Amino acid sequence: MHEISRRKFLVASSIAAGAVASLGGPMAAARASVPWTWDPALSVAGSGTGIDPQWLWDDEIDYLMGEVLRRGDVPAINAAILDWNRNDQPLPDGLPGDVRDWMARALRLPEWADMGKLRAAASFNTKNGLLLNLCNGPGGGMLSTAIPREARAVYYSKGGADMEDRVAKTSMLGFAVGDPNAYEPDGKAQAQAVKTRMVHAAVRNLLPESPHWVETSGGQQIPISIGDILITWHSLATWTMRKLVEWDLDMTSAEKAGYLHNWQVNAYMLGVPAEYIPATWAAANQQSDQLLDPILGPTSEGVILTDVLLGQLAEQTSPGSFSRPAVDGLARYLVGDRIADWDGITPRPFWESAIRTAWPWFIKIRQGAVSLPLAPALAWTIDEVARRYLMFYLTKGQGTAITIPDGNRPF
Repeated sequence: MHEISRRKFLVASSIAAGAVASLGGPMAAARASVPWTWDPALSVAGSGTGIDPQWLWDDEIDYLMGEVLRRGDVPAINAAILDWNRNDQPLPDGLPGDVRDWMARALRLPEWADMGKLRAAASFNTKNGLLLNLCNGPGGGMLSTAIPREARAVYYSKGGADMEDRVAKTSMLGFAVGDPNAYEPDGKAQAQAVKTRMVHAAVRNLLPESPHWVETSGGQQIPISIGDILITWHSLATWTMRKLVEWDLDMTSAEKAGYLHNWQVNAYMLGVPAEYIPATWAAANQQSDQLLDPILGPTSEGVILTDVLLGQLAEQTSPGSFSRPAVDGLARYLVGDRIADWDGITPRPFWESAIRTAWPWFIKIRQGAVSLPLAPALAWTIDEVARRYLMFYLTKGQGTAITIPDGNRPF
């Protein structure tokens, strides 16, 4: 596990403090609170209450996981769900009755789920897995550490103490959503989302007991609001689509709609009410402009987590390929200088220039290759090998599973 030295924490604090000071007093204060104005008519529901999602949580499962923690049922549930991963798997034995009942309901897809669109998304993911993994991995990872609430929730939760395992578990959900069979009976997206939703509920009960989180929460009394989930959603789905458009990737309207629908269903499976799930990419961009963009900023916890994540990425590559400077350069290219500076990513002028020059050619060459017969299947196979290697590395060959925490980060 990556060790955090006192010197590193002081350096991280200095970077964060300097960046906050540069924002200015009134501007910094404005970043903490943005009035909710997004129109629910733009959602998949087409209407709604208009309540700010920062003041909404996942009430039923939050209460239930509070009871689970109080009863001491976490070990039994984790043992029961250890090998429960497929959408069509019967619910495992050994679950408390109230947990089983909730899981049975939470597993159901929304009535508006469209298997045709989800299969279009599967085709899109098959062709573009490498690009999507770069956006959702190094790209989304660097964005997440610049989301203050998310960085602090991760750092002070139990998973923050072992980031390799934490990343592996997060990747399990991401890979399940991106799999061609994500929402088919033999897929894993529904099962992994339900387990993740239970983890979120446990963290909501546990983090308020951490004095370290309370001191840095900025007044938030319960973590991971529906608004926070949407912010993370935009750092993956909306930000990725913006990058693909920026890179001029060839995409049909059906592929764009299918990719969005995949993420719409994912948001629903994670407990986001339909009135907050954007119905179109235009609506998603509008919501992201309000939710994600204004709240990005520096924290000492985010700087430390960034260093851990980039260190892991550099170690995952084979000897003689990417080094840490190259990984830093790639990360800075993906998220841009402002976020990279907030995250404390070291400038790498040579690698940044080389990647910026080569990237358009890389996109063109890859698009030409995947248009050939059998190329999409081959591309998916290569990407799947990379995913399996990533999981093997992060778990030291021991494997892992999404499990419910029973405490916070130990200090």
